[in-house]
Amino acid sequence: MSISVKLQKFEGPLDLLLHLIEKNKINIYDIPVAEITDQYMEALGEIQTQDYDLDVMSEFLVMAATLLDIKSRMLLPVEKDEDGEPLDPRAELVEQLLEYKLYKYMAGRLREDEKAAAGAYFRDPRIPKEVKSYQPQADPHEVLGDLTLPGLFETFQRLLKTRDERVDTVRSGFGRIEQEPVDLRETMRRVEEYILDHPACTFEALLPEDAGRMDIVMTFFTLLELIKMGRANVSQDETGGEISISLRDRSEWQDDGSAADLLEEEEESI
Repeated sequence: MSISVKLQKFEGPLDLLLHLIEKNKINIYDIPVAEITDQYMEALGEIQTQDYDLDVMSEFLVMAATLLDIKSRMLLPVEKDEDGEPLDPRAELVEQLLEYKLYKYMAGRLREDEKAAAGAYFRDPRIPKEVKSYQPQADPHEVLGDLTLPGLFETFQRLLKTRDERVDTVRSGFGRIEQEPVDLRETMRRVEEYILDHPACTFEALLPEDAGRMDIVMTFFTLLELIKMGRANVSQDETGGEISISLRDRSEWQDDGSAADLLEEEEESI
C-alpha cells in the first residue's frame, strides 16, 4: 500500500512517522513495521530534496536504520524476557511516538493560548490608597507566644503602681492636678525609633526618665499597636515579670512607613 506524501517541512523523524500513521489510520500500538518502513523510505527520498540541516537529516537516517532493524527483528523468532514474556521490537518506538504526540499536542495548546492572549489588553492597576495600605492583623499566638493578655495587663498595672509610689514632694502638696502634655504621634515615633535602634529591649527601657502616668499609657498603647501590626514580638518569663520586646521585620517598617505616619493618614481620611 502506497501513500502520497506532500512535500512539507517535518520537525523530525518522529513527526514524519506520526504523519504516516495518522494518514493511514493505523493503530499506534500495532504498527505494521514493513508497510510503514516502505512509506518512510519513500518519503525520505522526497525529503532529501528539501533544504534540511545536516544534523536534522542525520536524525531521519538514524530513524530509517531503526525501522529497518525493527523490520528484520520482526521476521525472526519472537524474543522473550527473563519471565518468559514475549518482547515486542516495536515497544520502544511506540513509547517515543506517544511521548512526541503528547508534546506536540501541548505545544499546539500553548500556541492557541498565546494567540488568544495576544488580543487581550490590561489596564494599569488602580488600587485605592486605603486598600494598598491595608495590612492583615498579626496572629496573636504568633506574636505573643506563651504570654497572655491578662499577664500583660497585670504587668502594666504593676508599672503604674510603681510609678504612683514615687511621690513628688513638690507637687504632692498641690491642690490641683494638671494634665500632662503627651503627644501620641510623638510617643509613637520615639518608641519606634528606640526599637529600631535596640532590636531587643524591655518595656521599661522605652519610657523616658521622667515618665508620668500618661507617658506609660501612651507607650503601652504604642506597643499594642506595633504588636497588632506584626512589627514587634513580646515575651514574659513569669506573670508580672519584665516584658521583653524584639524587632520582627525591619523591611516592613521601611516599606509601609511608621505607625505614626499611618495614624496621620487615617485621621486625614476621616
